[in-house]
Amino acid sequence: MLLLYLVSIPVPATCVPQSNSLALKSQRAKELMAEGNFAQAIPLYRELNQAVPNNPGLMLNLGMALQMAGRKREAISELEAAVKLDSRLAPAWLFLGTARLQLGETTAAVEALNTLLDLQPDHREAHQMLAGALLSLDRVEEATEQYQKLTEFDPESPQAWYGLGHSYETLAGRAFDKLQGAAPQSSYSLGLLAEARLREQQFSSAFYLYRRALEEKPTLRGIHKAVAEIYRQTGHPDWASAEEKKESQLPAPECPTQTLECDYHAGHYNELIAAAKRDNTADSFYWRSRAYNELAVNAFTRLGQLPPSAELHELKAHIYNSQKRYAEAAGEWLEALKFSPTDAQIQKQLAISLKLGQDYGAALALLQDLLRQQPASAELSYLVGDTLLDLQRVEEAIPLLKRTVIRDPKFLAAHKSLARADLAVGKPVEAIPHLKAALPSDDDGSLHYQLAQAYQASGQSELAKKTLAEYLEIQRSAAVARESAKRETEITAP
Repeated sequence: MLLLYLVSIPVPATCVPQSNSLALKSQRAKELMAEGNFAQAIPLYRELNQAVPNNPGLMLNLGMALQMAGRKREAISELEAAVKLDSRLAPAWLFLGTARLQLGETTAAVEALNTLLDLQPDHREAHQMLAGALLSLDRVEEATEQYQKLTEFDPESPQAWYGLGHSYETLAGRAFDKLQGAAPQSSYSLGLLAEARLREQQFSSAFYLYRRALEEKPTLRGIHKAVAEIYRQTGHPDWASAEEKKESQLPAPECPTQTLECDYHAGHYNELIAAAKRDNTADSFYWRSRAYNELAVNAFTRLGQLPPSAELHELKAHIYNSQKRYAEAAGEWLEALKFSPTDAQIQKQLAISLKLGQDYGAALALLQDLLRQQPASAELSYLVGDTLLDLQRVEEAIPLLKRTVIRDPKFLAAHKSLARADLAVGKPVEAIPHLKAALPSDDDGSLHYQLAQAYQASGQSELAKKTLAEYLEIQRSAAVARESAKRETEITAP
């Protein structure tokens, strides 16, 4: 495919010896590119550019050779010069977009890819790259359009269906966030929260939220049906039948006035979304979120109908992770790697699932290899350090965790792990600033307790006393909340 983009040197009638020499040089450079010897092709293309200056095709060739040799910054300079001379040179825009993406210059990459698609609207690779770039820039609606086009170009593409489903999921989450901002305690918010818990098989929590939603709005259609599903999943088929009967007794929506709900039940999701965007009400946010969720389900269902792929196994892995079934998730990541053995993101996710499943040794080997490839990554430094800490290899963990908090001072989990490591080696004074930094993430009081202990060990008794009192208060509040939650989330008869 690369050779299709290379420009050859035409041989004019005059200056035949020189032209023959240039043509031979051009042919040799092309052969080197075909062999994958990109670095060796670079000096030949430089000589050709000197011999035939201001030739956009030769600039493209040099830019491609530099790009393929990993010299992306130099490649960009040549490719930009090429498109200045010939703005319709589509391959130059493709390689320019690729180089920009690889350097993390995503906004500039989007501009290059859009220009390419203006020239070649059916360029699938460009649509794929553009969709991913837009998604990384949080321009989700634009990314969704690109993924939709990809599914039309190639209905058998797992990448397109997976990307489309992920985009719709993101849009559903945004609509829900807007609903939470507008009406956090409404039946709509409670119902969507319950739906998310049900997907994660958190039956007790989902049951409680659905019950609260019914208290707020007894006529909200779909809630009794969802409660019936919980009853069936937890071994109460008779209770499920009673809930289904209640659902069937609810009046049908009045379609002239409840158009969003009617569109939803009719499966007219795109029409619903277009209509709902005109309003900023709890009702519109709710039905928009549900419609996006259904579109995501449809995309993922289509993905599941295709032959096995990395994307299908990624989807299954994410589902297992959400259900805390980490061993099964790791198995799916391993299957995904069979399709994309060098994919660093899949390798990282596999390591995280192994770590969460307490297979620390296997996780560590993967994470250390990834860190060697990406030594500047604060996240990987943290994951390696924290996994070493899990293995009680504290002295090895500390330098990595220190490096993490230097690179990213707001990385609360890294501060927490570093404090844990400092305490483990008897350095309470060093642990104190990291415990204080991590306090915003203390949801059970454990960090307050450790901080109190560190203050005491370092001779700061007044601060220790104050922090211990805060810990006890957090514990009391947590105990009350647990008892209340236990009573509230008990699955009871209708």
